[in-house]
Amino acid sequence: MDWGWIPHYLPLLAHGLWLTLLLTVLSIFFGMLLAIPIALARVAGPPWLAWPARAFCSFIRGTPLLIQMWFFYYGLGLLFPYIPGIRQSFLWPVLREGFYFAVVSLSLSVAGYEGEVMRGAFLGVPNGELEAGRAIGMSPFTLLRRIWFPRAVRMVLPTLAGEAVGQMQATSLAATITVLELLGVTNMIRQDTYLTYEPLLFAGAIYMVITFVIERIFARLEAMVPMKR
Repeated sequence: MDWGWIPHYLPLLAHGLWLTLLLTVLSIFFGMLLAIPIALARVAGPPWLAWPARAFCSFIRGTPLLIQMWFFYYGLGLLFPYIPGIRQSFLWPVLREGFYFAVVSLSLSVAGYEGEVMRGAFLGVPNGELEAGRAIGMSPFTLLRRIWFPRAVRMVLPTLAGEAVGQMQATSLAATITVLELLGVTNMIRQDTYLTYEPLLFAGAIYMVITFVIERIFARLEAMVPMKR
């Protein structure tokens, strides 16, 4: 096997790795910001909030992420240039980059899946603990902040490692919308060098290292936040 191409493409690989990590972190962060209120709307919200939240989760979970990403980039993205004045606005540098469409689609995917996970976690908190909080006069927000949300997070934390790994691997779909993350760089190297296996094996090794690091981070978090029985 030929590995002589690595030094030449190492800066590009490093940039692709950075984009992969950035897509992972941003999508999980923004996705969880949406997932928590979506879960709360389904568990404790009025019907006019619960039904849209349920429909959103069903749509996201029922359609492939690749289709969602292509819809944003090749669908909505192609319409923006025809809006008068959009090319001269401050939004154009954002609207013409596939990276931001990838962040939006990946974040919505996290919101849909983790909204369902958090819904189950909120429902799994013992009702007695919530009643005890109400009995001592906690407001709904204080109850959520002091009891309901922390207990739900403790319950769901062991599953979040696998979700984070899956989200990191899903960032490879961004290569289909011109984002040169790790897989996008790998495909470019394959086209330039006419090598098939070596770039893929190298990228696969990097994904495995990232997976190991994510799992170790969550293992440490689980050790720091013991589960209550």
